[in-house]
Amino acid sequence: MEHVIMDSEGMRRTFVRLAHEIAERDPAEEIVLVGIKRGGEYVASRMRAFLAEAAGVDAPCGSVDIGMQRDDLVSAFFLPEYTENRLDFSVAGKTVVLCDDVLHTGRTVRAAIETVFRLGRPRVIRLLELIDRGGRELPVRADFVGKNVPTARDEYVKVYFTERGSAEDKIVVGKEKSND
Repeated sequence: MEHVIMDSEGMRRTFVRLAHEIAERDPAEEIVLVGIKRGGEYVASRMRAFLAEAAGVDAPCGSVDIGMQRDDLVSAFFLPEYTENRLDFSVAGKTVVLCDDVLHTGRTVRAAIETVFRLGRPRVIRLLELIDRGGRELPVRADFVGKNVPTARDEYVKVYFTERGSAEDKIVVGKEKSND
């Protein structure tokens, strides 16, 4: 069973707060937003709009596909699907705000950082996560967090965006079904 931990108004307030935190930390002209496909694309796109509205920052926005960098998907029999990186700007010398929806083990972030460095050498990479659910397997910590939601291994967090076809924006936590 799922329960809502953040509704659309809560998400809006969270984006406004995060936009102000980003704008206060780095010079506007250095900030670029890079979403980690899939969920992070929507986070980065939303953050761009909120940065412009709340803080007057017009940050370039793009996305990276980490499929070929994932250490948990590559095997002798399976190669992950690769789409493409969508960056119409250089990351060299910039403050890259790497955006994702849910931080858990840290493996997705590790793969995204490797991908960003293949595209150039940023001045700094900062991590923005809507939800930090704990459970780290790598030493990764977000610079900007919407909400900390500790979860058990048999729980999941889902982020729904209207841009992805959801009827409303919301974030839910649920429990995996057991096979017993």
